[in-house]
Amino acid sequence: MKRLAVFCGSSLGASEMYKMGAIELGKELAKRDITLVYGGSSIGLMGIIANTVLSEGGKVIGVIPRLLEEREISHNGLTELYKVETMHERKAKMAELSDGFVVLPGGTGTLEEFFEMFTWGQIGVHDKPCGLLNINRYYDPLISLFNHMVEQGFLQDKFRASTLVEESPTLLIQKFYEYKSPGIKTFQ
Repeated sequence: MKRLAVFCGSSLGASEMYKMGAIELGKELAKRDITLVYGGSSIGLMGIIANTVLSEGGKVIGVIPRLLEEREISHNGLTELYKVETMHERKAKMAELSDGFVVLPGGTGTLEEFFEMFTWGQIGVHDKPCGLLNINRYYDPLISLFNHMVEQGFLQDKFRASTLVEESPTLLIQKFYEYKSPGIKTFQ
């Protein structure tokens, strides 16, 4: 595991725990010499994790669409910054550069990024792990929805089980090292 993409909010959220979780993950990435690949912003949880990895001596690659470069205030101290034209190009570049995907708390954009990577895994575009860092139990409602999707026959259990969920960055990253791809979606 050399590079992990992290999807997270360009806001800090309502709880200090989200910021602390981003800092903890940033320290863990730097300690393990894992390069952070993220959205390229200097604000919100995105800025917190990038600054933490950098201050701990780690490497950070940002990928930012030109339309968000000024609004999200691109980070000017990164190891490398890619400027792309669209949000889709951003996700594709992050996927290309990464060995897996970690999702911190965030809004609809964060969820959209996660769901695209999760779906790509199901259809065989990649076989990389996707994990939710469930800080302050933020993703409990989503996990309940996944369980409901399985019960109702819209999500195969092997894919529900392949979504790695932990409250601790250390434990989540350890699960990434142990990850086995469930294969591609089959139709019943």
